[in-house]
This record gives sequence, C-alpha cells and structure tokens, in this order.
Amino acid sequence: MKKLLTALLFAPAVALAAGAAVHLDKAPDVQNDKAALQSGARTFVNYCLNCHGASFVRYNRLTELGLTEHQVKENLMFTADKIGETMRVAARPEEQKVWFGAAPPDLSLVARARASADGSGADWLYTYLRSFYVDEKRPTGWNNTLFANVGMPHVLWQLQGQQVLNNEHKLELAVPGALSPAEYDKVVGDLVGFMVWLAEPDAGFRKRVGFGVLAFLVVLFGFAYAMKKQFWKDIK
Repeated sequence: MKKLLTALLFAPAVALAAGAAVHLDKAPDVQNDKAALQSGARTFVNYCLNCHGASFVRYNRLTELGLTEHQVKENLMFTADKIGETMRVAARPEEQKVWFGAAPPDLSLVARARASADGSGADWLYTYLRSFYVDEKRPTGWNNTLFANVGMPHVLWQLQGQQVLNNEHKLELAVPGALSPAEYDKVVGDLVGFMVWLAEPDAGFRKRVGFGVLAFLVVLFGFAYAMKKQFWKDIK
C-alpha cells in the first residue's frame, strides 16, 4: 500500500520530467506602452478577428488603451454595430466547423491558457507566431515548429515572408516579406502584448492595488511592532 501511495505521489513529477522541454523566446513586455498595445489591437482586428473572437472583451474597453470611441468605431469595430458589444467574429461557429473542420478557438484568454513550466503564455504566442514555415504536405501549405501539424495557416506570411526548414531542421527565411525580421518581431510583440491585455484588462489596476496593500501592511507592521514594545516594556 505504501509503495502504491509513493508511486501515485511522484507520478506527476516523473511525467513532467519525461516531457521534452520546449524552448520559448522571451516576449517583450509592452503592457505600459499604449502605442504598442494600440498597434497590437490593429493587427489583431485585421488579421485575427476574421476567424478568432475575443468574446470576453467589449469594444468599449479599447478606450482604456488611449483611444477615443470614435477611433474605435472607425478603425477597429468591424464585427459589431454598438461599441458595447463583444469582440466576436461575424461567422457562426457551425459555419466555421464546416469550413475548417473545427471552430477556431476564442482568443480572450489564450495568453493565460498557454502558460506552462516552459514560459509564459506570451512567450508561447511570441514563439508560435514566428515559427511558421512552408510545408506542401499540409492542407494549408503551412506548418509550425512549435505546434506541429497545426491547422491554422500563417495569416501573417505577407508581413514575415516565407520560412523553410533547412538541412539542419532550423528555420530560414527563403522569401522576404513586407517587413524586415526586426520589424516583424515588433509587430508580433505588439500583437502578443495586446492579447496579454485581452486576457486581463484590469491587470495593471490589480497590481497597483496589490503594491498599495503591501505598502500599507509594511506601515501597519511598524505601528504594531512599536505598540508591542510599548506594551511589554514594563514586563521586561
């Protein structure tokens, strides 16, 4: 019985150790850069929102990125009539299932869902969107070194260009895109930053409140310690 309990206790650790480690590139942190988040929102709406929704976030929350309601309506709101509506796709899930074989997942929380021991969800997305390569064996003509045999095509290929796997099974840019590699990495970094913001728009406020609470507790500890010394000075 003891052997069985021991085996069950260490089984998750053994399974984790047995899994191959995945190298993830570090995504840039742009959460305090509203211009970068606005750029990411523009890329998301133009390239991602055609198939993937972000139904946990409403369009009017984009004003928190420094945009006016007029700017949101004119430049980012293509799938809704009212600014209070959620960021959903125009196609219905049942239609997408017929077209693609499965409905593309909602991206509201993908930046949090992809977090693992290998890195944050942002790191995973940043690596994934830069790891597509041409594969004529796949139905879409694309494959991905991070997500093998992925069903999603490379929607940003015109910006990045066409990568191939060389003889060493490493990615190599065969056909340049509209952007240089550094410019493309910047676009992807902004896009990933926006998806991180989508996953928790109030993260900045939560962190500020957390720091404020910790500072209050430090001050309170100082008063409590001084009071403790005052109460116990006669006994000592």
